[in-house]
Amino acid sequence: MLKGYIAIIIFFGCSFWASASVGKDTIIVHKDARMDVLTSKQILANKKSSLQTSSGQYKGYRVQVVSTSNRDQAFKVKGELLSRFPDQKSYALFQSPNFKVRIGNFLKKADAEKFKLQLQKFYTTGVFVVEDAIDYTPTKEEEEQLLQQ
Repeated sequence: MLKGYIAIIIFFGCSFWASASVGKDTIIVHKDARMDVLTSKQILANKKSSLQTSSGQYKGYRVQVVSTSNRDQAFKVKGELLSRFPDQKSYALFQSPNFKVRIGNFLKKADAEKFKLQLQKFYTTGVFVVEDAIDYTPTKEEEEQLLQQ
């Protein structure tokens, strides 16, 4: 019988000790305020790098006007584009076996689609928007606006 009382006392003593220690387990962390500054800078750097390719160019869109195996035809179309749209850069590139002529440096696909409609007045077939690494240098305001998106 005495062993039963001792077992009950030990049981209640252990359960009381366990419940009393639960409320006392508190951890206080003192964080350096500079960590928040570093974290926000890293977030901005990650957003900026997600907009760029590995070569440092921005991810964007161009309008492809022609894809042909005839080099002379490709450069003729490039010349026409330069004379019709002097404010836009045009590019001739070779992706075997074809020469492709593209125009523009657009960050947004909607802008490229709008320009495509202008091009379709002159070139009725084979004009479409393609993703490409574009030549673009944003102003400070544009860069901040891009990072907020």
